Amino acid sequence: MSKKLVTFGEVMMRLSPPGYSKFAQATSLELVYGGGEANVAISCAYLGMKASHVTRFPDNALGKAATQFLRQHWLSTEHVIYGDEMIGKYFLEKGAVHRSSEVIYERQGSAFSLIEPKMVDWEEVLKDADWFHWTGITPAISDGAAKCCLEAIKTANKLGIKVSGDINSRDNMWKYGKTMQEVMPELVKHCDIVITSSHGIHEIFGLGDPDGKFRLAAKDLMDAFPNIEKVVGKTRKSISASHQQIQGKVWNGETYTKTRTLNITHVIDRVGTGDAFASGLIYGLLHYDEDIKALDFATAACALKHTVPGDVNMVSLENVASLMDGNTSGAIKR
Repeated sequence: MSKKLVTFGEVMMRLSPPGYSKFAQATSLELVYGGGEANVAISCAYLGMKASHVTRFPDNALGKAATQFLRQHWLSTEHVIYGDEMIGKYFLEKGAVHRSSEVIYERQGSAFSLIEPKMVDWEEVLKDADWFHWTGITPAISDGAAKCCLEAIKTANKLGIKVSGDINSRDNMWKYGKTMQEVMPELVKHCDIVITSSHGIHEIFGLGDPDGKFRLAAKDLMDAFPNIEKVVGKTRKSISASHQQIQGKVWNGETYTKTRTLNITHVIDRVGTGDAFASGLIYGLLHYDEDIKALDFATAACALKHTVPGDVNMVSLENVASLMDGNTSGAIKR
């Protein structure tokens, strides 16, 4: 029987100049939809899992179009709710070689930012789930989103469902009167799996050294929050915007494990690569007995996303397993 994942978070409209054009050159914009948690759910659906995303869209044609995008990519949308009028947006100018990508957000006052806990029946949403995933972006959006996320996590705990949090957050997103240092500890202490970095652990919790060893920072985090079973991260070396190197790593309380480094020499789209890593990790931990195999799967999924345009890693289980097993040829499959 297929494992089921439930995710929660905002889905935004992504608008980009064609190809690698700059904003100043654009006379049209390409439109797709994406959001960190939905990206994870869709990626897991492409790997063969059941997946459901919980979000709030405006009650208009744009909200219906975004819902259709989720359905098109194998997600259950039965728990999507509707209200208000605005969908969150972000504008992406894709970088190349030595020119960095640039992102501009328009999400304040979006339908999702106005969500409240009473709008979602989490017991109903999670009743047949195996895993719940959230990211540090969601509680940064609004007080209502943070409270709704905490309720989801606590309900998952009560139902015996694994919880993962990708907690690398963005400090400049917290604009509603609370800081990440106030909100995040209560969310993280109920997680089984945490995806983060040494910098994230230091920035949010004041633990470890921001530029120090991941294993030591992860140990400090698990000592502070004993419910955590594994702390997972990745090392990214940016040779240029077009050339990246990726390595996965995990501390499980006893053993520190790293994958081999994957060399990505021609980046097509870097957006959503962290979400691809998270989806690969979730799939890996649900389907493999050894941490290193789950981590290899996550790293391979992350590497493949660099070759896929858009927010979402639309690759198959066979694609990821092939790269995980060392097949880097990219030969045509006939």
